[in-house]
Amino acid sequence: MHPAASVIVFTTLSGAGFGMLAWLGIDSTPSTGWGAFGYYFVAFALAVGGLLSSTFHLGHPERAMKAFTQWRTSWLSREGVCAVLALTVMGLYAAGLIFLGEALSILGWIGAILSLGTVYTTSMIYAQLATIPRWNTPLTSLLYLTFAIAGGALLTGKVTIALVLLVAASFVQVIWWKKGDTAFADRGTNLGTATGLGDRGEVRSLAHPHTSPNYLMREFIYTVGRKHVQKLRVISLTLMAAVPVVLLALFGANHFIALIAVLSHIAGVATSRWLFFAEAEHTVGIYYGMR
Repeated sequence: MHPAASVIVFTTLSGAGFGMLAWLGIDSTPSTGWGAFGYYFVAFALAVGGLLSSTFHLGHPERAMKAFTQWRTSWLSREGVCAVLALTVMGLYAAGLIFLGEALSILGWIGAILSLGTVYTTSMIYAQLATIPRWNTPLTSLLYLTFAIAGGALLTGKVTIALVLLVAASFVQVIWWKKGDTAFADRGTNLGTATGLGDRGEVRSLAHPHTSPNYLMREFIYTVGRKHVQKLRVISLTLMAAVPVVLLALFGANHFIALIAVLSHIAGVATSRWLFFAEAEHTVGIYYGMR
């Protein structure tokens, strides 16, 4: 699929933001006053900034509010509802810490669950799509959740936990890539199965459906060279996990090192998200003879 910048920014920043909120919500010794304000400002900026960026991919952003009405059937709508609930609950919890110096633990835990629920609903927007075999697996949700939890641990300064989770996220990412590389072929879908004529021999189109690219071809058919994919995968893993792990393990978590580790992690996740969309093979490509 076409890797739209707005969706890449959305999935990268909102995942980190909600992951950070989840860790803040379950912290048994939370900061108060200005210290709490700093943490929550960063978390809300990432989460809300990511959500706002996603509206730029809508054909009619002014109709975004209508998405909240379809929560019974739409994972996109469920994501919106979960996000609003999570931000509201965590906002109340943060207000108690900042202005009253009091931690209402029940609000923190509810907010943490809703924050991870938001990440899960985001993942299900993609994991539910049978038309994209690479995404259509429970591993997609696991990938999103591990990235969010690992990134959240890094952003909240939980160094030891972050080191373990970053390594775990790398393993999940590698497994997801390995499974995804054969997912389309394993599905066994082609022109023969689509037309029911496969038992008579190889089926192919006599003429191109269109004389010029159309919306489906621009949005759902995107190809990237395999040699470039491999390089980008290495870059993603290096920036997302290897650099932060090495920096934190060797130099500890002083402010400068922590900042470099966080920026490297976010850049690596963004690279992974670009590949997430660029490598996605939509079955509509079969119709155009491009799969």
